[in-house]
Amino acid sequence: MKEERLLYQIKELEKMIFRALLLENGTIEELSCKPLTPTQMQILEFILNHQQEEIFQRDLEEVLNLRRATVSGVLQTMEKNNLIERVVSEKDARVKKIILNPKAKAMFEKREKKMQELEKVVISEIDSNDLISFLNILKQMKENIKKYLSK
Repeated sequence: MKEERLLYQIKELEKMIFRALLLENGTIEELSCKPLTPTQMQILEFILNHQQEEIFQRDLEEVLNLRRATVSGVLQTMEKNNLIERVVSEKDARVKKIILNPKAKAMFEKREKKMQELEKVVISEIDSNDLISFLNILKQMKENIKKYLSK
């Protein structure tokens, strides 16, 4: 059956997770701005964890394993939504470093708390050995796709 296909199941799980992240008190959260996407969350987390360093687009491309056009588009959206600023580096005028706006940190912290709560729900009642196996399977699936894409 098509409903049992792995890729459909993964996509359905992704949709359910995203919907649950938007839930607030049992109803879809009324948002004054667009919700942070998973990629935006990863970018914010990386920048917050490396505040003592200058962060450039190429760093994000490498760490997140995303293409230049993808990262560029996400950063443009984040800049438009006043989450980040791109300013010329003092060390190299050819590149722009990425700086978080104060609003971004607050949004990230709120969404991060929600993600941690949801992760507990998602893995509840799953045996720790099964969870380890599942994570190993996910890693292998990602490796398989990397090999496929590098052909």
